[in-house]
Amino acid sequence: MSKNIGVLGCGWLGLPLAKKLIEDGHTVYGTTTSSNKLEVLENEGVNSFKVQLSENGIEGDIQDFLSHIDTLIVNVPPKLRGKNTESFVDKIKHLITEIKKSEVSHIIFVSSTAVYGDAEGEVSEESPTQPVTESGRQLVECEAMFQNYKNFKTTIIRFGGLIGPDRHPVTMLSGREQLTNGNHPINLIHLHDCIHMILTILRQKYWGDIFNGVYPHHPKKQVYYFEEAQKRGLPAPNYRTELSDKKGKIVLSKNFTDKGHTFMTPVVY
Repeated sequence: MSKNIGVLGCGWLGLPLAKKLIEDGHTVYGTTTSSNKLEVLENEGVNSFKVQLSENGIEGDIQDFLSHIDTLIVNVPPKLRGKNTESFVDKIKHLITEIKKSEVSHIIFVSSTAVYGDAEGEVSEESPTQPVTESGRQLVECEAMFQNYKNFKTTIIRFGGLIGPDRHPVTMLSGREQLTNGNHPINLIHLHDCIHMILTILRQKYWGDIFNGVYPHHPKKQVYYFEEAQKRGLPAPNYRTELSDKKGKIVLSKNFTDKGHTFMTPVVY
């Protein structure tokens, strides 16, 4: 039996996810902050709404969007870099206020492995959060806000660095000099596996849980990005020689794999 699912934020991850949900037999409602993208969503079979979260409130008819759905996927990045930064915590507070007025009963909140900060060695979902960036700190606070409301069940996914069609961090790193932490491992996940994880959570009804989403292959950054740059004909990034004892963190997707699930799409391609 199909469900009515809402995707708040139909961007790079949200739109392909919405299309897969439709293929799975769900009725999908999606939001965008751009009027131009409303037609794009409608053409893909997504019931589209223009909604924008801000620290001062929510623009657009959020209640109309929420009134159609019982499950909500919150896929809104913090965007705390640059000059025009806003409080992500305040945005989520406004959103939760609106969700409480609705019939939404289940939520997937897309978070990030940034919540583990500069942890050393292997970390799993049971490891303590110790964020060092403003983005990481606000994500931890937002995770707690969702988990603390008992009138809906929230599952959190902490994704590693996202890669996929037309998106790879090597394009941003190409040609850069004197980068640090070259001996630290990568913690990446492909778009296809992000969608695979979300669909698995929905199908298996894994509610009130926390999942890390990172592909289980962790070569050193300087090796991985050198090879990925070569494949693309790009200048390789240059890493500083460091004598630090710090090895960096390897994020394990323990909860997902312990439940018998596997990742499908390698981060080397």
